[in-house]
Amino acid sequence: MNDTIHFFSGFRPADMVFLAEAAWRTLLVYGVSIFLGTVIGTICGWLLFEGRLLAAATLSPVLDIFRSVPLIIQLVLFYNFAPIVGLNLDPFASGVVILTVYTAALVANVARGGIEAVGRPMRRAARSLGMSYWQDLRYVVLPIGGRAVFPAWVGVALGVMKDSALVSVLGYVELLKASQILITRTQEPFLILSLAGAFYFALSYPISRYAAKLQQRWAQ
Repeated sequence: MNDTIHFFSGFRPADMVFLAEAAWRTLLVYGVSIFLGTVIGTICGWLLFEGRLLAAATLSPVLDIFRSVPLIIQLVLFYNFAPIVGLNLDPFASGVVILTVYTAALVANVARGGIEAVGRPMRRAARSLGMSYWQDLRYVVLPIGGRAVFPAWVGVALGVMKDSALVSVLGYVELLKASQILITRTQEPFLILSLAGAFYFALSYPISRYAAKLQQRWAQ
């Protein structure tokens, strides 16, 4: 008998579909995390600005922990200890939770910088025109401060896109995990990683280009 068991096979068209599906999963975990993280981070930045001493003593150290501890450690610790407190989360939910908190910690300082970019005289002028505190934030601070820190936020957003690859350690089949699976089967790391890099570029490039166009429009 000359039966042969083949453990490896070449790259097939179906593998490209597999990578595309993994890219969608990457975009999904990234999109949810960057949206929630930006909202929560903006609130935290506002608290840091308005709370000052109180926020510096309570909120700031917590944010520093999430900024300082490597993301992969946060992911593994949360995924393994969450069930102990009764949180039975799947890899996707666990990844979203940690990426959201991590993003919020990064965005908090960006948001605070945006608020500080709006001078006190301008804000006092807005209040003297009859604007309430919340109207001042919406119509003065948000447009001016948001434009000032928009490039920094784009940098955070693109960084989180790349950091989302670390969710693969939880077993979530995103782009990096799918690449590892295909490399193990095809033994073609150069091809697979080149395709994965192309997918990451395709996901990131539109964000950077759209951000550049917005900045040019604001500069006119």
